[in-house]
Amino acid sequence: MDLVLATFGVILLSPVLAAAALLIKLDSRGPIFYRGVRIGRHGNPFRIFKFRSMLEDAEKLGGASTPEDDPRVTRVGRFLRRYKLDELPQILNVITGEMSLVGPRPQVPWAVELYTQEERTVLNLRPGITDYASVRFRDEGEILRGSANPDKDYFEKIHPEKMRLSLEYIRKQSVWLDCRILWKTLGAVVLRRSRAESGQKMDGGPSSRTLA
Repeated sequence: MDLVLATFGVILLSPVLAAAALLIKLDSRGPIFYRGVRIGRHGNPFRIFKFRSMLEDAEKLGGASTPEDDPRVTRVGRFLRRYKLDELPQILNVITGEMSLVGPRPQVPWAVELYTQEERTVLNLRPGITDYASVRFRDEGEILRGSANPDKDYFEKIHPEKMRLSLEYIRKQSVWLDCRILWKTLGAVVLRRSRAESGQKMDGGPSSRTLA
């Protein structure tokens, strides 16, 4: 299913991908794609495909976590990140078998080294382009806005709940759940709810804290 949907997605989204690539090249110096190292299934490292949304060599200028007011983000990059368009090239990682459409988001090496034994069970699955944690924390940059140490604040304020949702996903994984997550992801990107709504739970009520 991943391979079929990803291949169809590349064909369907090719005009969007081409337009984004052109805007990136016109906006700032550097490559079209960001190819950072992430940890995949069974702890194997791989290079992720993302549209570059930051200045060239941004990793040398700051940490892995990106607040909404991060000065490294380019003008076009801010637009791409707002609508999650920077994540679209990860369809290529799905086609190559390094990622899945749905699954726990891949992390940078230093973050995986801090995982507990229980948290390391997420490495039994292929990482995904989206998951429930991605939907719930779609405005992650706002949470980190103004942070003096974004990586530290991410791990203390965001990581615990993201990991809880990832572990719950593993326990309840099914094709139906994957379809539901994809639908919710599409809704979150297209509708772009207001700031007040983004503070609600992902299902708009108490039950959203579970993947039922």
